[in-house]
Amino acid sequence: MNKKKKNIIISVCLIIAAIVFTILVKFVDVKAVGLQGTELGFSTINKYVFKTLGENKMWYQISEWLGLIPLAVALCYAATGVIQLKRRKNILKVDKEIIALGVFYAVVVFIYVLFEKVIINYRPVLVDGALEASFPSSHTLMALCFAGSAIIINKKLFDNEKTQHMNKVLILIAIMIVVGRLLAGVHWFTDIIGGILISSALLMSYYTSLDYFKTPKLKDRTKKKIKK
Repeated sequence: MNKKKKNIIISVCLIIAAIVFTILVKFVDVKAVGLQGTELGFSTINKYVFKTLGENKMWYQISEWLGLIPLAVALCYAATGVIQLKRRKNILKVDKEIIALGVFYAVVVFIYVLFEKVIINYRPVLVDGALEASFPSSHTLMALCFAGSAIIINKKLFDNEKTQHMNKVLILIAIMIVVGRLLAGVHWFTDIIGGILISSALLMSYYTSLDYFKTPKLKDRTKKKIKK
């Protein structure tokens, strides 16, 4: 089995896993044990983890501020696409990986908005005195998707010492955000798992799409210009 087929299979499996898990959260071990009597799937394990970890305002603030970094990185790559379009005067001349990244961002935002409307469960705590949708953890989703896609594009198009260091920092920040949201106590355990599964499915699908693009890495393009 070649790499492309293997990546497609992995992507499909992750998508199915994310969908199945979301359905399970809605229908397995559902009890009205949430705030104001709201229903909660996987209630036993969710209540146990929340009771064990409790709330932590410090981790809430840390994860809130760290969440701005992957977002800023995503905006930088979006700006890269706009700059390429402006310089090359034709969207077909923009790096295909960057165009695919723009589509990826759009899908991530769509998923975020979707779960704001289709509510699976509510947070274990009130936010500004109100109930908020909790599944999946939006910080987990955004952090993993934006940081993960940046790492993928860095390896695909740039792959130099600076981007290698950047990738390591992004991995650390993404881990801290995911762990931080769980320790903060503003999400149920299954919200975090759901965010990880959905993000993994989206990232693997994006990574798989890049198998069909052959844009040379920046350092290779620079060498060609020097030779000319």
